[in-house]
Amino acid sequence: MTQTNDKAPMMRMNGLGNKILVIDMRGRQDKVTPQAAIRLNAHPDTAFDQIMALYDPRDDAPDGWIDILNSDGSMAQACGNGTRCVVDYLNAASGQTRFAFRTIAGSLLAERHGDGLISVDMGPPEFEWEKIPLAGPAADTKHIALAEPHEADPALQRFSAASMGNPHAVFFVPRDVDSYDILAFGPRYEHHPMFPERANISLAQVTSPSSLSLKTFERGAGLTLACGSAACAAAVSAARTGRTGRKVTVYLPAGALEIDWREDNDHVVMTGPAVLEWRGAVEPATGEWERL
Repeated sequence: MTQTNDKAPMMRMNGLGNKILVIDMRGRQDKVTPQAAIRLNAHPDTAFDQIMALYDPRDDAPDGWIDILNSDGSMAQACGNGTRCVVDYLNAASGQTRFAFRTIAGSLLAERHGDGLISVDMGPPEFEWEKIPLAGPAADTKHIALAEPHEADPALQRFSAASMGNPHAVFFVPRDVDSYDILAFGPRYEHHPMFPERANISLAQVTSPSSLSLKTFERGAGLTLACGSAACAAAVSAARTGRTGRKVTVYLPAGALEIDWREDNDHVVMTGPAVLEWRGAVEPATGEWERL
């Protein structure tokens, strides 16, 4: 019999510093609620960037359906760093190395390699303005002038737009990303009228034809140490605008991710680590938790 009044297994993990809670909801009929997410994020021991709530497999998700919750309780469509954490958790339990999940954004294929690194196929990027989405038509989403930019710096007035299952605005800047106060303008840009579903706001500096540095203010989560989907969006935008090749190393505050935008344009493969910090249990409706 399915239990709904007991706690679900919870793993505190990180994907390159991205704080992740993996909550195993398989075999249950209840859901992780936004209220639970907000309560968990309010405690310093369980504060997170994303929750990866893993539900039972189904026909189009052989290894499970994943709901992704931001720290404000809102739903996210994609989280590459979190997906690597789910893979690491399942691999440790079963030894399985290849996985096929699904989120509200579509399918996610992943593989754990012998060296411990995990690759996630984030699928195809979307560049059409209505699929990102933007609030109105854009003839060229590689170069968009931000209406009412709020910032005097010209580098913060133009961006490249893409969706990796969630909307991204990438501002290519000429100097070190740490020299910009993204905490000052990130919240305003996230909620800018140009982004009807809000957006992840990234600063990217191209450091070579095969590398760039990145800093991201995540939609619904704020400034994070790493954002996998933003790394993918920045990589494809850099390649699309002729700044880099299709295979790059993206350096984030917590480390590096390898991004490979395949020649068929339909596969953006992200490779990086995942680490288990501790195990616990949580009541999915309320967020009441304990460390085991």
